[in-house]
Amino acid sequence: MEIKVIFDKAAVTKQIYIGWGLSFLVDNRVLFDTGEKGGWLLGNIKLIGINLNDIESIVISHDHWDHTGGLQSLLQQRKKDIPVYICPGFSQETREKIASYGGKPFETRKFREIAKGIYITGEISGIYKGKPIAEQALVLKTVNGVSVITGCAHPGILKILEVVKEHFKTEKLFVVMGGFHLLEEDKRVIDLIVRESKIMGIEKVAPTHCSGEKAEDIFAQAYGKDFIKVRAGQSIEI
Repeated sequence: MEIKVIFDKAAVTKQIYIGWGLSFLVDNRVLFDTGEKGGWLLGNIKLIGINLNDIESIVISHDHWDHTGGLQSLLQQRKKDIPVYICPGFSQETREKIASYGGKPFETRKFREIAKGIYITGEISGIYKGKPIAEQALVLKTVNGVSVITGCAHPGILKILEVVKEHFKTEKLFVVMGGFHLLEEDKRVIDLIVRESKIMGIEKVAPTHCSGEKAEDIFAQAYGKDFIKVRAGQSIEI
């Protein structure tokens, strides 16, 4: 299964737009998050050579501008009634906007399969700036094991992985990638998360976005050749 990095804070060429937030295309059919700006997202989609009509569904990890920013522009360019999977905790405003742009919002309370080998965790509760936040992650099952893609991991990256393990008790964790939300954490906390990741048997890691340079460096040192540097415009085979 292939993951195409559509948007992130770094890119493989200067022609590709970069910024805050992220967006990944899985198996050329499921888009996870939409970055911070619609024009940049659509620009990268064109530069990378993706056919918009191949996208069958959209998953939004959580209701923050840097993950929903490109949604309006994308939906206005796509066929009507494309499924957009959101958490029940998303705002009514976001739901109404999705419908008005031509999307079809679906609440995902529980773990479910949305395409062959592609799952969403359903809503996982977290805290952001002292307030509750709802977030979900994408889960991919391949011959190499189970891989997890996170938006910001506000509930905690380890908490999200524990939810995934509840549904795939005997499967190994192959790649964990996305935002780990460690930008403001100190080294002791990051070291603990890296140690727990090793104990859980995660084979490869690809932290980006809000993970922070310090965390990325620590993960890179711990994982060596099994650390993946994420950049817009690249493809990652899992």
